[in-house]
Amino acid sequence: GICPRLPTTEFADVTADVYPLQTKLYYVCDPGYHRKASTYPGIQCKSEQQGAVWEYKTFECLDEKNLLSTAPAMELEVTQKPEREPRSPAPHKQEDFLESKPKDFCGPPKTIPHASIKLPQKHYVGQVLHFKCQAGYDKRPPTSGSRTCKEVNGKIIWTPLDMRCTNDS
Repeated sequence: GICPRLPTTEFADVTADVYPLQTKLYYVCDPGYHRKASTYPGIQCKSEQQGAVWEYKTFECLDEKNLLSTAPAMELEVTQKPEREPRSPAPHKQEDFLESKPKDFCGPPKTIPHASIKLPQKHYVGQVLHFKCQAGYDKRPPTSGSRTCKEVNGKIIWTPLDMRCTNDS
């Protein structure tokens, strides 16, 4: 099932260790870089024989400064990469270190140079999100906590978060 909208938590950073099936995530290029044309930033957690795995497409962030001077050279490098990409063991390496993860959950997605992951807009039952107060707003404990999206009596809810991030002492 799909979770209700996540209540906003001011001055807190949100992370997740595992993601339920169907979850879609998107890579975003860091400042000073932009997405290579014809590459897709989205990935999805799918069920395969070996369990839940991320389905990747080719995605690349290019340095905006080097773009004009090395355009032809960049093209050469890139045309060879996709052939090797599908056979790359990278996604499985990421999966291995999370031995304790439940079968229907994907571990953290693989890292891509000069890119970060945006938290999903849509969450699914079973998702656990970790909250940590940002520096300067962590004066009053508890300064971290987590929320779980679960089904209770046929209703899908987020568990309450027992923390507030504030900068007053």
